[in-house]
Amino acid sequence: MREPPKILVFDSGVGGLSVLAAVREHLPGCEFLFACDNAAFPYGTKGETELIERVDHVVGILARRWAPTLIVIACNSASTLALPRLRSRLSQPVVGVVPAIKPAAAQSTTKVIGLLGTEGTVGRLYTQQLINDFAHGCRVIPLGSSRLVEIAEQAMRGTPPNDAELRHILSPLFAEPALDTVVLACTHFPLLSRQLAAAAPRPVHWVDSGAAIARRTASLLPGWRPAADRGFSANFTSPTTLQGLYPTLADLGCHEITVCDTSDSHPFSTNNTSDKNIFNQIDRNDS
Repeated sequence: MREPPKILVFDSGVGGLSVLAAVREHLPGCEFLFACDNAAFPYGTKGETELIERVDHVVGILARRWAPTLIVIACNSASTLALPRLRSRLSQPVVGVVPAIKPAAAQSTTKVIGLLGTEGTVGRLYTQQLINDFAHGCRVIPLGSSRLVEIAEQAMRGTPPNDAELRHILSPLFAEPALDTVVLACTHFPLLSRQLAAAAPRPVHWVDSGAAIARRTASLLPGWRPAADRGFSANFTSPTTLQGLYPTLADLGCHEITVCDTSDSHPFSTNNTSDKNIFNQIDRNDS
């Protein structure tokens, strides 16, 4: 493989940055685009049909415009619902994210596991099937929190989480004294792993899917040899929630930000005024 693979990492919010970091670490030198459908954020509260149609629409436009070698859907809600549609329509390999129930079950000593995700993910039949298939003999305690997604979004924009609020959110899990492992079943939550561990009343194992997704992605690019890291570019579907995010993106290695139209009539038209590099237009002091 002579040219660097082009890897598209897609989410509705900034949670996909946790998966992007894992894949970049595993495959340095690839060309990465982080695509955030923030115009439709959050996905976790959407109905199933609405979410499938939205993901199919936006990812389809991105695939046509950017022609990635491989696509990573870095969102549990989108992965559990939209992958079959995407794989039937796209020529590129599409890698999804699922809750890390299998490794958590293998790691747990007490076999009491917390499943921390959005309400949609923890209540979905797909997730229950993962528990049935890979958590034999385990007690899995589900906890859905859309508020934790908001906290992660705010943290990436410079607002630190409130420790007391994190303790309150986690309290239903730690009410079970035998709990020794927690699955972070939303890609936003690894962004808060340090703060969650600090807020927890006792040490537990925190398990996410980042490393597994990185290994799966690498397995689909067998001819690629690691090279110098190239950073990444970022694409958003709305400019309205970017204030305060610029410093974090820059610190993570982002070298270009675009905001693009997702209308059917002019999908990602380079002549559209909304499709422009705004990297230097956002004040680093925005909050």
